[in-house]
Amino acid sequence: MSISPSGKIRVLIVDDSASLRMLISSMLSADPAIEVVGTAADGIEAIEKVLFLKPDVVTMDVEMPRMDGITALRQIMAKASATRVIMLSSLTQEGAKTTFEALDAGAFDYVPKTAANGFGADITARVKEAVRSRFLRGAPPSVRPAPSRPIQPAAGTALKGKKISVVGIGASTGGPVALQEVLSRIPAAFPFGIFVAIHMPKAFTGAYAERINSKCAISVREAADGELLRPGTVLIAPGGMHATLVRQAGGLAVKTWPTSDYPHHVYIPSVDVMMTSMAELSGGSMLGVILTGMGNDGFKGMQLLKQKGGATMVQDEATSTIYGMPRACIEGGVADLVLPLGQIGVEIARLGG
Repeated sequence: MSISPSGKIRVLIVDDSASLRMLISSMLSADPAIEVVGTAADGIEAIEKVLFLKPDVVTMDVEMPRMDGITALRQIMAKASATRVIMLSSLTQEGAKTTFEALDAGAFDYVPKTAANGFGADITARVKEAVRSRFLRGAPPSVRPAPSRPIQPAAGTALKGKKISVVGIGASTGGPVALQEVLSRIPAAFPFGIFVAIHMPKAFTGAYAERINSKCAISVREAADGELLRPGTVLIAPGGMHATLVRQAGGLAVKTWPTSDYPHHVYIPSVDVMMTSMAELSGGSMLGVILTGMGNDGFKGMQLLKQKGGATMVQDEATSTIYGMPRACIEGGVADLVLPLGQIGVEIARLGG
């Protein structure tokens, strides 16, 4: 995506609340790298201004008069598909369902609406991530940007002979859509349990698990504290807290922890916290998978897993919405296999065959 001649990221703010338009505009304008080029009060006005102003990023409310955010998003994707749209979502189960519908329709990401002090920093960071992202969701491979430097995937035999008893998957920005693609390729009779940590607020993971479960053959649900990780089941770590595996009668079980128990982990639920516990308890007989996401969460867990002889798999640059988490694993030398998104689920299923 190209930036304006001024070098600033051009943002259009869409919300039916005048006070929220002013608040978000003030938050974003405080960053010297961002220029708010306009505002809109509903979906119809948003489409008109997207076509006229050609912003780099749009922040989009969901519930608005005349035309809602989802309808406007679909039309923007049809008429100006290079525009990154960030949805502003209420922290409710209904808000979560709408958010995932928006991601399926082409939204880049979402920011929960909250009165917490972190809202301004969160939305500013997401705007910057959106512009840095390389992957145009829904674009055919022929028009996707090429990686800045070629990544040579490991040989197909890299995982040959690795003993697997459990699978751990971590993701962040772009993860909801990427994880759905991966899990949709895995059969109901998959012989191992799968534990997932994806950075989400508390109200979202239950609705997300229900949505994924309806689209996959394998069983998917939000993990409950004390629940056993069983073959043929995907457990998604609850949002807003950290989760590990612990050994108890009957096998490996989920243990949830308040964020205060892991104060140095800023990403919640932490992929490192989850994956480190899995690597320790499985004795290395584990497959670790890192999908798209900002930062380097998951690298330390994958590093420990490699030290214990486990297997590791990472999404490639060309299909990652944000290449941060995969890049950390690849450049840190802990990726056995680097694959495009469409092949990851197929390879996981093959290992279970």
